[in-house]
This record gives sequence, structure tokens and C-alpha cells, in this order.
Amino acid sequence: MKYISTRGRAPTLSFEEAMLTGLARDGGLYLPESIPVMAADDIRALEGVSYEEAAFRVMRPYIGDAFTDDEFRGIIARAYEGFGHAARAPLKQLDSGHFLLELFHGPTLAFKDFAMQLIGQMFEFSLKRSGSRVSIVGATSGDTGSAAIEAFRGLDAVDVFILYPHGRVSEVQRRQMTTPGESNVHALAIDGHFDDAQARVKDMFNDFEFRDGVRLAGVNSINWARVLAQVVYYFTSAVSLGAPDRKVSFTVPTGNFGDVFAGYIAKRMGLPIDRLVVATNQNDILHRCLSTGDYRPDGVAPSISPSMDIQVSSNFERALFYAYGQDGNAVGQVMDELKAGGFTVSQGALEALRETFDSGRCDEDQTRAAIRETWGASGELLCPHSAVGVHVAEAQRDAHVPMITLATAHPAKFPAAVEEASGIHPPLPARMADLYERDERVTRVENDLSAIETLIKERIAH
Repeated sequence: MKYISTRGRAPTLSFEEAMLTGLARDGGLYLPESIPVMAADDIRALEGVSYEEAAFRVMRPYIGDAFTDDEFRGIIARAYEGFGHAARAPLKQLDSGHFLLELFHGPTLAFKDFAMQLIGQMFEFSLKRSGSRVSIVGATSGDTGSAAIEAFRGLDAVDVFILYPHGRVSEVQRRQMTTPGESNVHALAIDGHFDDAQARVKDMFNDFEFRDGVRLAGVNSINWARVLAQVVYYFTSAVSLGAPDRKVSFTVPTGNFGDVFAGYIAKRMGLPIDRLVVATNQNDILHRCLSTGDYRPDGVAPSISPSMDIQVSSNFERALFYAYGQDGNAVGQVMDELKAGGFTVSQGALEALRETFDSGRCDEDQTRAAIRETWGASGELLCPHSAVGVHVAEAQRDAHVPMITLATAHPAKFPAAVEEASGIHPPLPARMADLYERDERVTRVENDLSAIETLIKERIAH
């Protein structure tokens, strides 16, 4: 299995190389040269197996000779042993035909743990084998950063630097990033919003002297291995509702498009997904683009669902690659237009996107109402992001096709917003009960590439 860049001008890599590289050297994102298709009988055979076994079967065709079967099974087992639910991704029923996929039982209480715990184990195995050391740099709107720090803290072969927007994440999200005491962990609070942090990370990858000098690696959802890990729970949840003999739909609260793109890959692999619904908060650029064809950032408005406060959705580039018929030059052109202010998706590409993706928007009042009403109707307490998904799903679901809404974070990660909406203060799990008492360690940085690069080089030298 080989991996190619969405912009078509970077070297073709193996799975392991693409995983350790992150962003392609032409600025594009890596994708498999071809997407393997699972036979209906193989999908049907996932019923009743453990999450770990399903993960092995779904992901194995993508990893080539990076790991032996036994090595890969061990990596998967270690990745998920710390989850707080035996099913890893349990399905709860909200209403007739509407189900909630709980993706918050990992160590940092968010769906990012599914990918990050796996990628942490894969990185550690690869780097120990080669005797190499890397510097991981990532940007976060809240959950990716804590999941990355949890996955890589204390590892000998990795320094991890996470940029997050100062004052624009929840207190729980911030403390999960700033309280680990390991010396290889560095939480950097950048002046600006998430798109600024994400832009500086991409700038570092495009500064080849710096990139090569510190052996830069990326674990944002630009990393294909992150997307691949998320494909698994589409299969496990759909099979539990009757796939492949029954179609299912999914609603995905998303800002960066990575989680819903994993659903697209699952569909390409043969999972009978009817619709993939993109649910956005008031920062609704993805909904606007899928509705009109125009992709033009117009500023980020802080919300009670801060992990979705994004205007430049990195993984949308992967969807555009397929919508434009895998034409790397066309993708490169629209990405250049984005730097200049925005782009318009061609009519053919827009029609291709709409064949798979629907979308909807949920404002702040609707988010609070969804938390309150879901609690009253089902006893399920939603985080604001999951509430965005439930609101959009209720507006779009088809009575004849089961709808699965992805619950992306535990409500205790956003206690103030949840309590305001529902009157219920969601407690942290017992293993995190002392989070508010732990000492914090954070560095404030300006939104300046040179300053950030200098700081990283200094930290690595020590």
C-alpha cells in the first residue's frame, strides 16, 4: 500500500513513512493510492467481535509491511486497554431510529483518543525499532492537544509541542494539556484562534530547514493514521445495527472535517452508509460551502462548542481531492486560492460532494436546547459538540434509515455550558477528580513563526 499527496507533487511513501511524516512536502495531505474494499461477508463477520479485533481487520490492509500481524495486534491492544468502557465505542438509543455513538470513554474523554492512543503506540514502536527521535508539533482547538499529550507523555523518543488558542478552550481541556509533568511535554498558548495555531504548524512543516533540523512529525488530523483509526467505529456501530444488510446514516459534529472524512473512507470501503451529515456550530463554513459551493473564511466567533470554532478545515482538502477526480493540480489551485481569501468549488466537484455529504447548522441557543431536551427525553447528558450533532440529526434523519450521531466528548469537559443548559453539573470521572488541584505548566507564545521555532529548538536542545 503506497500513499500519495492530495497535491500530486510529493514523493510516494509507505504507510510508516506517511505516518511519521504527517504533512506532505508539497503542502498536501497523504491518502492511500487505492482504497481497499471489504466484502459484505467480511463486514458481516465483524458482528460480535471485540473492538480491537474489528480494528485489526479494518485497518490491516492499509499498513503494508510496517508491522507484522502480531505486532499490530499488540499495538491495538495497548492503545485501547486504558478506555473506561469494555465496548470502547458503545451505542446508546436516543429515540426510535436515532442512536448515539459514545466516543468519550478514552483517557482524555474525547473521540480523539481513538486515533491518538493508537498513533502513540505506532510511533513508539517505529521509533524504538529505528533508534530515531522526533519532535511532534500539533495545533488544537481543545481535544487533539490533550489526547496527543496523553499518548506521548514520558516517551523517550518524542518531544511533543501543542499550540492551543489562549483563552479559547475550556478549563478542563486546558488543564489536561498543562498539568502533565513529564519533561517531553510542552503546552504552548498562542495569541489568536485555532486557525492561527494550525497555520503556524503548517508553516513549520513548509520550512524544510527547520522541519528537517528538528525531525518534525505531525499528529493533527493531517496525519493519515489519525483518519484511519477513526474509520473503525463507523464499521462497529453500523454492524451492530444490521450492516451490511441494512443501510445506516451518520451525523458528525465537525470543524476540521477529519472525523466525517473517516466515514467517507468507510463508505468507499463498502460500508452501506446512506448519508454522512456534517453538523456545524455557528462557525458554519462547511455547511455554507456544501450549500453554496463557496468556501470563504469570515472570522471565528467563540462558541460553547469551542473544538468546532474553525474556519480552515484541513481535512476538507482530502474530500476535495476525490471530488475533483483525484486531480492534484486542481486541489493545489483551490488551496492557493484559499490563501488569497477563499475559493468556489466547481459545479462537478460540488455535485460529487453532495452525493455523499449533507450538512446542517446549529446556533448557540439551539445547542443549549438540544442539551436540555435530550436530557429530559432520554437521560443522556450531551456535551455541546454532541448536542450540535443531535440537533442537526433530528432535522435531517430519515425514518426508514437508522441515524447514528457521534458523541465526540464527555459532558464534563464543558461543565459550565452543560450546567447552564441543563441545570446538571457533570462530574469528572473518578480517575480525573483532582484535575483542578494539579499544578499547571504552560508557555504563552505570540503568533509568530520565528518565535515559535526558536522556542522549540531551545526546548529540544535542553
